Amino acid sequence: MPAPGRLNIMVNLTRIYTRTGDAGKTRLSDNSVAPKTDPRVEAYGQVDELNSAIGLLLAQYRLDEAARAALELIQNELLDLGADLSTPVIADPKTTPLRIVSTSIDRLERWCDEFGEQSPALRSFILPGGTPTAAWLHTCRTLARRAERAGWSAAERVGLEDGDETPTGGINVLALRYLNRLSDLLFIMARRANALDGQAETLWVPGGERNPAGR
Repeated sequence: MPAPGRLNIMVNLTRIYTRTGDAGKTRLSDNSVAPKTDPRVEAYGQVDELNSAIGLLLAQYRLDEAARAALELIQNELLDLGADLSTPVIADPKTTPLRIVSTSIDRLERWCDEFGEQSPALRSFILPGGTPTAAWLHTCRTLARRAERAGWSAAERVGLEDGDETPTGGINVLALRYLNRLSDLLFIMARRANALDGQAETLWVPGGERNPAGR
């Protein structure tokens, strides 16, 4: 029996290649056919790229226990998010779809507050970089922003479902909010990584080389 509150979803992958996508088509999670250029496919593809980048971060870079635990949970939720974007929101679905829920967004916000307390006050925009860990967290942040933009682009095409009206096949707004909060968290984690390693941040100088110091 599945645990209370959990979805009973079984995945059985017996063969990776299927040849079904050779004609430029794919299937969404509700089994409907869509072109591979469908904005929903682009959106969950961007989420997959972000998840892979976080996987590289976990595999190659030094992280403290709290950050690693958070990112490992986020990786799992990004697969949930991809499934969400791949499943059009409709009224009264035959089976319960996998969706991002508000409690997951609340957890990201708590992490933002907790991790943010371990960084110095932000006095200016900062340049991405610092330690290798921080630099890659900044890269993941930009990928999260790009995935969010792709999600909103999809919502412009197929509709945004936010609970105000009867669902007709659009995008779950909570999935997009999750990506927005995640990009904030990754920014905070990048700053925290530098702070924990004693690495000073490089502040943005408007105008850059046009206004060299001392001239």
